[in-house]
Amino acid sequence: MSVSVVVPIYNEIETIPLLYSSLHEVLANLGRDYEILFVDDGSSDGSTAKLKEVAATDSHVKVVEFRRNYGQTAAMHAGIQHASMDVVITLDGDMQNDPEDIPMMLEKIDEGFDLVHGWRKNRQDAFVNRKLPSKIANWLISKVTKFPIHDLGCTLKAIRREIAVELELYGEMHRFIPILAHQRGAKCVEVVTRHHARRFGQTKYGIGRTTRVVLDLLTVAYMQQFFTSPMKLFGRMGFACLGIAGLSVMTTIGMKLIGGVDMTGNPLLLFAVLSTILGSQMFGMGLLGEVNARIYYASNGNDSYAVRSLTNFDDDSPQSIRMRRQAA
Repeated sequence: MSVSVVVPIYNEIETIPLLYSSLHEVLANLGRDYEILFVDDGSSDGSTAKLKEVAATDSHVKVVEFRRNYGQTAAMHAGIQHASMDVVITLDGDMQNDPEDIPMMLEKIDEGFDLVHGWRKNRQDAFVNRKLPSKIANWLISKVTKFPIHDLGCTLKAIRREIAVELELYGEMHRFIPILAHQRGAKCVEVVTRHHARRFGQTKYGIGRTTRVVLDLLTVAYMQQFFTSPMKLFGRMGFACLGIAGLSVMTTIGMKLIGGVDMTGNPLLLFAVLSTILGSQMFGMGLLGEVNARIYYASNGNDSYAVRSLTNFDDDSPQSIRMRRQAA
């Protein structure tokens, strides 16, 4: 299968020539059609000009230039949307990922897997502000999403293009690509990959990104379980609130009958009223969520399922036309 390599670039002028050379050496020996897509994420250090110099010497190189810095997720999404080959490889532009791992990952794709994600088992980064937060985040994400993984932060991945284009990436969602793909029914596998210390410049990531990752984790957990039916979440919360309200009312009445406690001054009565209001709001949010989910699927022609293949369908059947449109 042919290969598209997507590389987000943000102020990496020193690494661009070395990274291109490493990628070209590996990809040229694969015996496959390939392209290299550099996505310039609003660089200000001359990376844009350097990328265009490289593209001028090699027709396999394509450059997507952003007007300003939008972040790695946006750059990854743009690269995937502009890729034209069968398999999309993503890797960082700082040369910490090793292009020599690409053939091994493509072999896994050839075996039938839809997504191969790397595990930087021997990670060459500072422990306190990089490795430790990453270990904690990966453990938390694995527990919350029930998706077994060691290293969601590794950018080096190989994905079949028909699955990659289905992924909706925004915020910091690029790190959740394996989970999002698994949600769409993709066969995923994790492989150990090499990792190198940064040679030039400074890292763009730090411990300050932890809060954003946790917030996106809440989004992913919600999308995994309740995106197609929000009422299952909000309805449960509504019933819980009403149950608490009922228990508070009965306790208030019991305190009045047994102990003669004034009901109007009992805080449990106010708590019951508040719980009833919250319960009603939860049901209302659930109904709004259900309506929005149906609008999402109906207006955009999206399905709440993913079909891997069709057998014995006519080429002009609605199902075949839809699958060809999704794969295009």
